[in-house]
Amino acid sequence: MNDVPMSSRVQLPPPAAGKIDLLVIAGEHSGDQHGAAMIRGALAKNPGLKIAALGGPEIAASGAQLLYDLTATSVVGFVEVLAHARFFLSLGSATLSWIKEYQPRAVCFIDYPGFNLRLAEAMRVKGLSTKGGGDIAALYYISPQIWAWKACRRFDMAATLDALAVIFPFEVACYADTRLPVSFVGHPFISGDYAAPVSYDPAGPILLLPGSRRQAVKRIFPVLLNAFESLSIRRDAVVLYPSDAVRSVLEAAKPPPSVSLQKTGTPVAASAVLTSSGTMSMHCALAGIPGAIVYRTNPITYFFGRLLVKTEYIGIANLLLRRPMYPEFIQGDARAALLAAELYNCLTDRERRAVTASMAAQLHEILRQPSSGTASDWLLQRLKAVSYKP
Repeated sequence: MNDVPMSSRVQLPPPAAGKIDLLVIAGEHSGDQHGAAMIRGALAKNPGLKIAALGGPEIAASGAQLLYDLTATSVVGFVEVLAHARFFLSLGSATLSWIKEYQPRAVCFIDYPGFNLRLAEAMRVKGLSTKGGGDIAALYYISPQIWAWKACRRFDMAATLDALAVIFPFEVACYADTRLPVSFVGHPFISGDYAAPVSYDPAGPILLLPGSRRQAVKRIFPVLLNAFESLSIRRDAVVLYPSDAVRSVLEAAKPPPSVSLQKTGTPVAASAVLTSSGTMSMHCALAGIPGAIVYRTNPITYFFGRLLVKTEYIGIANLLLRRPMYPEFIQGDARAALLAAELYNCLTDRERRAVTASMAAQLHEILRQPSSGTASDWLLQRLKAVSYKP
């Protein structure tokens, strides 16, 4: 797909089937995947549900009516968001108007807190949500990382939301000093229907994973490519990408024939990985693929981020383990020579591979703690408490 004209006025279509039960809003590729799994589970148990969504291709294929492909416009960072502020204002206004006109029983926000929490607050202020005196339940799936930054958001969330479902067991305690009902529903990557997109094979190609957003890919992929080309061991490499828009950025970097571009969907068995800090890094960690995290963003975004973020690591696996399963190379430290040395170590050091496998097993153990049910179970329970207006 091409870039979405983010300065244009946003208009959303009406629901395809009269009354609407649920509006789902997922702004990133990972949220699109998790939301799709939740929707499929809910529709399997209640086929009569009418669901509309702002999401992406996964949600569109799950049985929901896709009102807008929000994943095509996903941006992150202070500078990047400011550059598209007009678009997000238009999108927020259009979504709020749609909610007011078509009155879904509930809105389920999935991650993407910069947009979603503002919209939830606008619903309260406009008297649409139950916390604002209206009839629409405001639900949230996949908590913002309040344990990393902006911890005070939990009080605003408690004043705005009816319920929250989290995917890490420790997150329930993060809201213990609020009245917000919080349920641990298990991590999607540990569920019975999880199909791992990657696996470990010591003879496999190297994975290069620069992310799912165009801005991040533009900054990170050239570094990954230079590191791969500097590696003294000859291997092929595979780059996974989520959309045609991202593929165009990858092609602009002119990767050599030994680097193949593959759309996500077909599993890859890899020997090592250089990955951005997003969802794919967690897939790789659970698969036990040795590697490193690479992160580069706008310098101004990074400066303000360091002032606000209070965690030692940016990789989720590292945060959960409280030690670096994946060494992190951030901003100026993300240099080809250093990353090539990491790849060499991953490919040749048996102890490094054994430690990675041990940490992957620990991750599985952490995420397999007992949950209160699946995300779709949680969603259906919450919908049962909400009725149409007479």
